[in-house]
Amino acid sequence: MSLSLEAGSGNELLSFIPGMSQIKLQDLPEGVVFGDLKSYFPTMLHQMGLMLHSATAVLINSFEELDKAITDDLKSKFHKVLNVGPSNLLSPPPPPQDENSCLPWLDKQEAASVAYISFGSMVVPPKDELVAIAEALESSGVPFIWSLKDIAKANLPKGFLEKTKTHGKVVAWAPQMSILCHRSAGVFVSHCGWNSLFESVVGGVPMICRPFFGDHRLNGWLVEELWGIGIKIEGGVFTKHGMESCFDAVLSQEKGKKMRENVQVVKELVTKAVGAGGSSAENLKELLRVINSPGGSMYCA
Repeated sequence: MSLSLEAGSGNELLSFIPGMSQIKLQDLPEGVVFGDLKSYFPTMLHQMGLMLHSATAVLINSFEELDKAITDDLKSKFHKVLNVGPSNLLSPPPPPQDENSCLPWLDKQEAASVAYISFGSMVVPPKDELVAIAEALESSGVPFIWSLKDIAKANLPKGFLEKTKTHGKVVAWAPQMSILCHRSAGVFVSHCGWNSLFESVVGGVPMICRPFFGDHRLNGWLVEELWGIGIKIEGGVFTKHGMESCFDAVLSQEKGKKMRENVQVVKELVTKAVGAGGSSAENLKELLRVINSPGGSMYCA
């Protein structure tokens, strides 16, 4: 099944899908909307859909308490649906490697004041958006750590690194989980990838989301609309004014305080799910039982 997105229809709600009735067509990945099987992401989803009914178990990198309606609907359609995530939180992280001394620098900053900026290993924003982020950081004076590949630093405004060296760090790699769990972390500027989203939740840090591809827009919807733990960048792209407004909203306004309160609620749900006796932990035990049973097949989502 493919969905068609005609002119002006992006605000149509997915009311026909249990658990997704408040999500808009425009929040879905482009390839899914247009049925483009030449693109990697929709092709992967299409192949997954063809295989699901033959699987002994369907594994989902999520947790049951995220949305009971979706969980119940999937369980009614497939033989065994096991939410065994978020996978990056099921085991303790390795000791942090901090070759750029990010953590000692954070120790000197005020609580909940620092913007941490990272777009994962796959995404580099276009040059004009990198410039917009840099200009907003310079004008706002917000203390920051920016994890940015060395090759992309050439796109930063001339003199930016020198002008901001007293209140910011631009590094090629940063210990993300340790930064987000530090008392000084105030906001996470992110592409809103699934793993990054939950690392931010565990750290208790609100997000500023700039989705790029794949599941990013759906994740951004969760962050802003469902959980209220962050905001998406205005217009979908970074601008100087948009970034300044987001920094002000999250770090200085009452709505930012509310976001931090909401993060703690979601953190408790996730922590319980992956902890001893939690839904994801118990589903993981069931997964091991399925693996050890003869003749089983699984599909991971």
